[in-house]
Amino acid sequence: MPIIKSIKEYAQKPLDVHLMIDRPERYIEEFANVGADIISVHYEATIHLHRTLTQIEHNGCKPSVVLNLTTPISVLEDIIDKCYMVLLMSINPGFGGQKFEEMTYNKVRKLRQMANNQGLNTHIEIDGGVTSSNARKLLDEGADVLVAGSFIFKSDNPTDTIAELKAI
Repeated sequence: MPIIKSIKEYAQKPLDVHLMIDRPERYIEEFANVGADIISVHYEATIHLHRTLTQIEHNGCKPSVVLNLTTPISVLEDIIDKCYMVLLMSINPGFGGQKFEEMTYNKVRKLRQMANNQGLNTHIEIDGGVTSSNARKLLDEGADVLVAGSFIFKSDNPTDTIAELKAI
């Protein structure tokens, strides 16, 4: 797989790989071998989440789980202690430029509370529709990693837009 071989050559650490594929466990070892630090798998894409997260750990990477927009965070209650990070999709996955879904604020708050109640420092990442208008509230609710693709790339001045987000 030439794409995988090229990752190690060009990526700067830390490298977070999101396996948005069915049965991601088939590729964990290969991505770990080329330098991935964090491997994220969709809850909805693997049958045995605990086994998959353990496989990620055994390959020397930090495990992360991605939840689609309408998947309740309660599905992580018994497994959150194995999650270095949880990525909450704040749109329906598929394409960039979608509008941020307001239900995400409540999900972030509940997830942060779940992690805190178990004494965990789980990172919470938000992907989809992140802008300077919602970044502060997401951080206040407990998120600590924000993905802002379209907001940056569609702006008139991406450098200023990045600076604006960093200032938040």
